[in-house]
Amino acid sequence: MTQVKSGDTVRIHYTGTLADGSTFDSSEGRDPLEFTVGSGQIIPGLDNAMSGMAVGEKKKVEVPADEAYGQPDPSARQAVPRAEIPEDIPVDLGTQLQVQTPDGNAMPVTVVEVTEAEVTLDANHPLAGRDLTFDIELVEIT
Repeated sequence: MTQVKSGDTVRIHYTGTLADGSTFDSSEGRDPLEFTVGSGQIIPGLDNAMSGMAVGEKKKVEVPADEAYGQPDPSARQAVPRAEIPEDIPVDLGTQLQVQTPDGNAMPVTVVEVTEAEVTLDANHPLAGRDLTFDIELVEIT
């Protein structure tokens, strides 16, 4: 039986959950996720768990934060004067926005604090600092 090795392109079904059991992502109702093992296309902890799996095999994978989206970077939080944010832009806590970086790229941020004077934006990945669990099934090695 063929087993996954680095460099193989695979297709998996997955459900990702947090420590409290809530689901943060799933391929249910969608096509399987396709990626090349060892290429850095997915988080390292999940990528590393693929080696040695066979088609049809199911596995639960515990991925610590450092092998997922890393720890939150305090320098990725920035307070912006409220007056610099256009009136039509919502600044409710948890709102996801996109800001333009100095080099012209779009960067997703989340509103994490709001005062009368400032709005604090966080560019960390929403799952940074979180340990993740994945239930995976190897559907295909292409």
